[in-house]
Amino acid sequence: MASSEGPAVAGSIERKPTDDEIDVFGLTHPGKVRKTNQDHFLLASVHKRVVVHLTSLTDVAHLPFGEERLAFFAVVADGVGGGDYGEEASRIALEAVMQYVTRSMQCYYQSDAREGEFIDSLQTAAMQSHAIVRERAEGYPGARSMATTLTLWMGVWPWIYLLQVGDSRYYIYRDGKLSQMTRDQTMAQALLDQGVFSHSEDFQKKWGHVLASAIGGPQTAPVVTRIASDWRNVHLMCSDGLTKHVPDERIAQRLGEMTSAKQACEALVQDALDGGGTDNITVIVGRSVPKGGAPAASP
Repeated sequence: MASSEGPAVAGSIERKPTDDEIDVFGLTHPGKVRKTNQDHFLLASVHKRVVVHLTSLTDVAHLPFGEERLAFFAVVADGVGGGDYGEEASRIALEAVMQYVTRSMQCYYQSDAREGEFIDSLQTAAMQSHAIVRERAEGYPGARSMATTLTLWMGVWPWIYLLQVGDSRYYIYRDGKLSQMTRDQTMAQALLDQGVFSHSEDFQKKWGHVLASAIGGPQTAPVVTRIASDWRNVHLMCSDGLTKHVPDERIAQRLGEMTSAKQACEALVQDALDGGGTDNITVIVGRSVPKGGAPAASP
């Protein structure tokens, strides 16, 4: 399944941020109750590098030796399963996506010309991760429930491609407003969408964290969304260990007051711990900061 958001709003800076204009950080914590941390996250960038192996030129100083950033991506995986199986599932899924991304470099070079192929490749990456986790589960006695969420954010200027399976969330904070860009793939959300139940606190507690779609689970339904990039966006990805204990209003406050991505991650993780810390907590925060501190755009 794929969807697309409209173009960037007027006034946003058109050029791609340089590497030193990207402020991003990730943090994971086991919480106060769980003995193990079944969450995993990854921050990485894909670069195109020019290497001159042989030339007749006497002066190569003017050649483009710098490494151009083709894409930046962030991944959150929240494992499901008893014992160490959830941790294993999230690790395997994250590694499998990374391997597929590395082998699919040609798709990133041609992302504008072959958008459909690019979206298909992300969905294929999710399905391959799903198949690998299910195959590995066969080798672990009692690991039939071994599964994980997988939310992957990829910035290929001027677009963001978002892949989601499960309920690990992605938010955008801009101009004082926090918007959830993912839709939880849980039984609660599915039943609400179908009109079977109306929202209630008891209903949400019972079904809110039962996944209707997961990597390695009985069903997986990867959703890919394309969103326009904007320099004013502050990006947040997280496992449900954050959102169980920290309301959207508090998240928006933290992002509105942030001094750095690292500081925001630390503050949000502490909020989740102060709220109970009943689950593993993973938070990634990222933003673009123009050199010199100039405003990115006018609303």
